[in-house]
Amino acid sequence: MRVLPVGDRALLVEVSSGDAAQALHAELLRRRAEGSLSVGEIVPAARTVLLDGLDDPVSLAERLPAWDIPALPARAGEAIEIAVRYDGPDLADVAALWGVREREVPEIHAAAEFRVAFCGFAPGFGYLTGLPPRYDVPRRATPRTAVPAGSVALAGPYTGVYPRSSPGGWQLIGTTDAVLWDHARVPAALLTPGARVRFVPVERT
Repeated sequence: MRVLPVGDRALLVEVSSGDAAQALHAELLRRRAEGSLSVGEIVPAARTVLLDGLDDPVSLAERLPAWDIPALPARAGEAIEIAVRYDGPDLADVAALWGVREREVPEIHAAAEFRVAFCGFAPGFGYLTGLPPRYDVPRRATPRTAVPAGSVALAGPYTGVYPRSSPGGWQLIGTTDAVLWDHARVPAALLTPGARVRFVPVERT
């Protein structure tokens, strides 16, 4: 663990892996909820967690490396279900990368339970982990100039759903009508860090 000051009231904590970042994020949330940690914002990323709005960042920076961070706890509550049509243009390419038949890709993907590791790229976009490492896939050699909103995609260890049309280089395996970002909803983002997610196959239309 490496703890770096960011301005006067924030710390950036670097850890060794995505799992470690998720476990640290969960522990920080737990300590804030019980009242033993005073912090404004806790923002996870791939291998870092940012703590902003600290009263005494110097003291916390000294104590943090000695913390006992438990393994990532099971997420309480119901999993968010996202209905998906496995009709993406890169389905055959992903099947080839996985060494399976094309029809097996939806079965493998829908069988996993995902967790939102962190959010970014665009409002409502969550980086979801849950597939075993053998199913990691590279980004496309040539990114698309426009990926349709609702596209379900893979890149590296992550699954993501594009909340709006944008350029992108991820492998597209399906589409969903789920609204990932809605200003009228509280919270506006359907997916928030730590949430459990399952993809439910539906018939192609």
